[in-house]
Order: sequence, then C-alpha cells, then structure tokens
Amino acid sequence: MNVIEGKALQVSDAIVACQLDGQGGLIAIEDTDVVNCERPCWLHLNYTQQQSAEWLQNTPLIPDSVRDALAGDSMRPRVTRLGDGFMIVLRSVNHNSDSRPDQLVAMRVFINDKLIVSTRRRKVYAIDEVLTDLQNGNGPVDGGSWLVDVCDALTDHASEFIEEMHDKIIELEDALMDQQIPPRGELALLRKQLIVMRRYMAPQRDVYARLASEKLGWMDDDERRRMQDIADRLGRGLDDLDAGVARTAVLTDEIASVMAEAMNRRTYTMSLLAMIFLPTTFLTGLFGVNLGGIPGGAWHMGFSVFCFLLLVLVVGLAWWLRRRKWL
Repeated sequence: MNVIEGKALQVSDAIVACQLDGQGGLIAIEDTDVVNCERPCWLHLNYTQQQSAEWLQNTPLIPDSVRDALAGDSMRPRVTRLGDGFMIVLRSVNHNSDSRPDQLVAMRVFINDKLIVSTRRRKVYAIDEVLTDLQNGNGPVDGGSWLVDVCDALTDHASEFIEEMHDKIIELEDALMDQQIPPRGELALLRKQLIVMRRYMAPQRDVYARLASEKLGWMDDDERRRMQDIADRLGRGLDDLDAGVARTAVLTDEIASVMAEAMNRRTYTMSLLAMIFLPTTFLTGLFGVNLGGIPGGAWHMGFSVFCFLLLVLVVGLAWWLRRRKWL
C-alpha cells in the first residue's frame, strides 16, 4: 500500500486527521486527496464517539488484531510488534480538571511507516503538546520522531508529578519534626498515588526499552537512542517512587509513635492530677458525712480553715511531684 485515498481517512468526529509534511509541520487531508505514504498520516480518535468506533471496526487500514485494543479493551502498558509496526498501550498522568493525577489516562497507538492511529477516552495532554508543535512547524518529521516526542512528553508529565509527590513528602517530614500530624487520609492518599504510579510506570519503562531495542526502518539510530534516554529517565523516576513508598512507611511509623507519645503524655498528666486530688477527695468525703463530732463543725471559721488546708495540701503535693521530676 503506497497510497491511501483521502476519503478512507475521513472520520467526522476525529480529533486530529493530518499527514506529517516531513519538515515539522502537518498537512490537512481532504476527501479527494490521494495520500502518498512516503510520510505517515495521523488519526487521533476518541473511541467512545460513534463515527470513530465504526471506523476502527470497519477500516481495512489497520490489522484485525488491533481493532479491539484501539477501542479501549487494553489498559496496562504494553507493546506488541506487528510486522513493520507496533501496537502500543501507554499511560499518562491525568491533568483533566475533574480527576486526580494518579487516575492515569490510557492512550493506545497503532503505528507503522505509513499510518499512525492513536485513540483515547479522556484527554491526553502529551498529544496536545505534539499537535501544537506540529501546528507551529517544529514538530516530528516522521513516525519515529512522532513516537519519541509523545513518549518524551508523557515522561515529562510523569516526572513532574513524581517531583510534586516528593515535595509533599518533604513537607510532611518537616511538619512531623514540629509535632504536626497531617490531616486524616492525606498520607494514605499520597502512598496510594505512589503505588499506582509505580504499578503502571514500571511496565511503561519496559515498553520504552523495548521500542529502543527494535530495529525498524522508520526509526533511525538517533531516535532509538532518544527512546532509551526516555526509558532511563523514567527508570530514575521509578527509583524515586520506590524511595517515596519507603519514606511514607517511615512517616506512618513516626506518626503512630507521635500519637502514642501524646496519648501517653495525656494519660500521665491525668494520673498525676488524680494523685494530687486524691487526698483532698478523701478529706472532703470524710468531712462531708452527716455525723456529729466533725472537727470545727461548730466553729464559724471552720470551713475557711478547711479550704485553706486543702489548698496547702494541693500545693505541697505539686511541689513534691515537681521535686521528684514527675511534673
């Protein structure tokens, strides 16, 4: 297949439908065009849209084995070689306003030297960055550089999010040194984000390494080196994630220790207060019985003297506890 009819690439609800011009820009595809396959065409689709879903199921331009994967059935990062192309599933940090970043967005790509078909449900900002570069004339020039640029943008977003989590851990550690306990659930959410990122970024690093090792005509040695650099950079991010998981475990232990210490301190204080007021409770109970013969019962200054003696007793006990360094 050396040419593709323009009408075969027309999808009414496509997000992007263009051909790379080989100079960092893009060319719009018209119905009447006969597209020369020397430069790849790119379709970016939302597979939940009706026309896009029908095109994915019916077009002869993609292998039957990738139709279901492009339609959203595959979630975990992976790469499968199909002749001179790849079926790739990648994950992106979720920058959509109604979601948390750790609720990762899946992006699926079928790519060869003639055609790039990428699909998603939620918006992938890495794709928008590559499209903006193409519109400005400084984007990828072929399929290999397109794939490298997309993976580079995905890794940049992942690295930024990992750095944000690293900063949050430092803030929690500094606050804990000042005996400030984080709000309930904050540390658990941070730990969950670290684990989720670790779960999906580890196989994604393997995907990049696999792409860097494959020998295909439409990826040159420079692009493979760039892909290996991206895999190494994501690997360093994974090391940070592992360190973050370990540090949050230490934080959890420290928070439990601080809370236990605070509880012990309160229990200790209450015990001392009970010890201070135990003699006075005994004396007030003793002098409160309604029987004759209570000392000072008939003296008009008896109650005042009794209260003064109780105060002296409390102060004396407090002084004795402080001297023993119990207070």
